[in-house]
Amino acid sequence: MSRDHCPLGSTIVDIRAGSRESLRHHGDVDAGPGLLDFAVNVQGDGPPDWLRLRLADALAHLGTYPTVTADLAARTAVASRHGRDPEEVLLLAGGAEGFSLLPRLGIREAALIHPSFTEPEWALREAQVPVTQVLLDDPYVLDSATVPESADLVVIGNPTNPTSVLHPAEAILRLRRPGRIVVVDEAFIDAVPDERESLAGRSLPDVLVLRSLTKTWALAGLRCGYALGAPEILERLQVGRAHWPVGSLQVEAIAACSEPHAVAAARDHAVVLGEWREDMIRQLTGIGVAVHRPAVAPFLLLRLSDGELMRKHLRQRGIAVRRCDTFPGLGPDFLRVAVRPAEQTDALVDAMKEIL
Repeated sequence: MSRDHCPLGSTIVDIRAGSRESLRHHGDVDAGPGLLDFAVNVQGDGPPDWLRLRLADALAHLGTYPTVTADLAARTAVASRHGRDPEEVLLLAGGAEGFSLLPRLGIREAALIHPSFTEPEWALREAQVPVTQVLLDDPYVLDSATVPESADLVVIGNPTNPTSVLHPAEAILRLRRPGRIVVVDEAFIDAVPDERESLAGRSLPDVLVLRSLTKTWALAGLRCGYALGAPEILERLQVGRAHWPVGSLQVEAIAACSEPHAVAAARDHAVVLGEWREDMIRQLTGIGVAVHRPAVAPFLLLRLSDGELMRKHLRQRGIAVRRCDTFPGLGPDFLRVAVRPAEQTDALVDAMKEIL
């Protein structure tokens, strides 16, 4: 592994070997039955009643294959939601599937902005695509990024998991170069009021946006998401893709969650999440825990003098939090906690007080 320190607080790390296990470690591994779950960012235990009933009604049609008509209807709903054309929408089995399709773009060299979600890096490395990690130092803003000019693919999360940083849209657009595709993971941006800084509504030939519906709508087990991009890019993503890659229930859920009433409900919930988040920040900082701010996502990045000891202590008290030493650029003293309602936050803070 070679390391070159670059100006403005970023570090470029060229990796062609490393821990596959760390790249595939996600919050569900830290959670477990019976634990109070701060490790996974899904909101609630399951979808709201109206969505549950709609999916239940769709069960009657599982005897038929997913139809072109249903696919078009869902893509039309998504397109209408973002002010785009249906040809600019590709339905996905969860936003993470979009990362698995990236190698089909024929990438020569990828750059990934870290600390961030590691699934895209895993997919690219598995496909033998040369990968450069661009590590941002605290406060994890793009002004400190030095991306290799040779990279023809750049992947960034917005807001970023696990730092909870929201990058300005214009800062992301400055990553564009001739011959380069910029991929923006917006899995959590529907938790941001008014989805500010989103690029989902911008029809650009070299920007691909990946969205997830599994967090806000508690559909993690169903795997629902979509990609927004130029038709030519979406066509390349589908080369060799399996037939019927998205099931009927997934198509139904994507359509349902893209309708105006659902978008409005998500917008309202983003406001509630903001109130919960501010309460969590107040309580955590009140007991001496360093919380990375500003934070806009449905999770917070914490830094402690001994994060690993705290994580084990909390687990013994029946509370699961996300370890962060598997994120490039972070170490064992960092933990990520999902934003939760006040009564759950109280339980977390009380347990942390015992060891602090």
